Amino acid sequence: MSAPSHPFTNRLAQEKSPYLLQHAHNPVDWYPWGAEALSRAREQNKPIFLSVGYSACHWCHVMERESFEDEATARILNEHFIPVKVDREERPDVDEIYMTAVQMMTRHGGWPMSVFLTPDGRPFYGGTYFPPEDRHGRIGFKTLLRELAKAYHERHDEIENVAAQLAQDLQEASRQRPAPLPRGASLETAALLRLGVQDLAQRFDATHGGFGDRPKFPPHHALALLLEVIRRDPDGDGKAAALPMLTRTLDHMALGGIYDHIGGGFHRYSTDDIWLLPHFEKMLYYNALLARVYSDAYRTTVRAAYARVARETCDWVLRDMTDAEGGFHAALDADSEGEEGKYYVWTLREVQDSVGHAGASFAERYNIRPGGNFHDEATGRPTGTNIPHLSGPDLPDEIAPEDAEVRARLLAVREQCVPPGKDDKIITAWNGLMIGGLAFAGHTLGEEGYIEAARRAADFCLTVLSPGGKLLRRYRDGDASFDAYLEDYAFLADGLLDLHDATGEARWADAARRLAETLLTDFWDHEDGGFFFTGARHETLVARSKELFDGATPSPNGVAARVLARLGGLPGGQIYAARAQEMLHAFAGLMHHAPQGTQTLALAAVRAAQNAPPEERADAAPEIVTLTPEGAFPLRLPAKPLPHGF
Repeated sequence: MSAPSHPFTNRLAQEKSPYLLQHAHNPVDWYPWGAEALSRAREQNKPIFLSVGYSACHWCHVMERESFEDEATARILNEHFIPVKVDREERPDVDEIYMTAVQMMTRHGGWPMSVFLTPDGRPFYGGTYFPPEDRHGRIGFKTLLRELAKAYHERHDEIENVAAQLAQDLQEASRQRPAPLPRGASLETAALLRLGVQDLAQRFDATHGGFGDRPKFPPHHALALLLEVIRRDPDGDGKAAALPMLTRTLDHMALGGIYDHIGGGFHRYSTDDIWLLPHFEKMLYYNALLARVYSDAYRTTVRAAYARVARETCDWVLRDMTDAEGGFHAALDADSEGEEGKYYVWTLREVQDSVGHAGASFAERYNIRPGGNFHDEATGRPTGTNIPHLSGPDLPDEIAPEDAEVRARLLAVREQCVPPGKDDKIITAWNGLMIGGLAFAGHTLGEEGYIEAARRAADFCLTVLSPGGKLLRRYRDGDASFDAYLEDYAFLADGLLDLHDATGEARWADAARRLAETLLTDFWDHEDGGFFFTGARHETLVARSKELFDGATPSPNGVAARVLARLGGLPGGQIYAARAQEMLHAFAGLMHHAPQGTQTLALAAVRAAQNAPPEERADAAPEIVTLTPEGAFPLRLPAKPLPHGF
């Protein structure tokens, strides 16, 4: 059978990324990020339009359909710009730097990310999703392109000034400089944990769990901190404060629609405040982190419900996300057949037709109604379909046998439908998280199959993703590529140490040491301490960042500190323990100023304190600290604005 013909094919057809390949037949003359695009921009004196996203991103698909598949829009882009498309999961360094720039310009961020650069890569305008035409007081993408193209040539000096100022601000924002510790602040780990619990209590939703308003993302960093507090103070005030926040959040997440009650695993986030209406991507990293959190919650509380959710999540990963070569795939799309969530929602009739008389009682327990409970995210209109979910307040320990049978039958029916697209690339950092999650869950729950899956993935990362001993970022379709970043080294080393703990096999700790040595050699900031996100061999961008704060994944510096602390507790680990203490002392004040964003660093400090002799514990640290988030992002743009938000 001959391959389908396409009216347009661009350079992205030669790439491996599923996200880039989705755009390979746009009429836009896309370039991948690299020397060719930058050289062409300089030669033709054109600004670069940088579009960053990922394959499972719903709004990325929307902007592609509305703008990048539109020939009129493509003509403007091709004539006046050098269009560059980046998969944020392949090039997190590019994504992180330019996302910081967008947040500076707009005070918010997200994907798709749309940034306009000078030919040498300095940003001068940015945003996220733009509608194709002007509407509701918002500039349309075609209008924006025309105005920016005109301004680039007619007001070039102003654009240069903006670009120069933003480049300077990015370079400053990328560094976290030492600063004095707050007066009277304690560096003891108990004090750090107490600050963390106090911060969480102020933001806790006592009705539905979680912290803050919608949208709600699974707060795995916060839950890990609460678990540590409960373990350290099982009979005191710490447990009394932490336990209700932990259990209410764990219960309501797993009761709600953010959890896939048919196939297992968690969607990316909830668009409402009750965990019912999800954004339907399924990301490997969230499920890795949540499998570990629920397993740890079972270990700490001995509630069988948490073991069940952890098992169902791990089973989903093994069933749907495991590559034949042993690694784990990155994500499942939000959309199928062009509709967000279509694969996961049901009408009452579909349930009844699929399972017969058992459907009525199942529908009652799982809140499947004749009129539906799912509302379209963009319009808020009811769709007539349902997201299966349970009513609370407590998560059931076990699923009734009749419900388990119906769930299995519905899963079989669902698997006959058109599935969401899968991003089947294997990302080293996310595999490190999953290796750790499976090893921890397997050891905690007595599931040897999970540990064996972690072994296979670890072997894959240490061979196929480490040709010649050099760790790489991504593997897909026979190709391993891109030098690994800080999070790849740190997350993989952390997962290998979990595997060492679960198996007692020394080879995993030995491999983690080798990764830590590269971190200290290639990533360490000798001036201010901590680790840069990029290593000595990486491409030089407009700035070199240092990620200290937790986001969708843990802080890479926080995980790196934990790795050093864990290695420091093994025989011969004094040098690692000393470097962990040095690093955490430098960040101690930041942890006091910003407990909400530094939970992984605080947990690393707890781990490091377990290894240190009394005279070297955190309370003897020098009074230095990195800048708070507010102080780390100065923005000084020209007083005279350019059109539409320059």
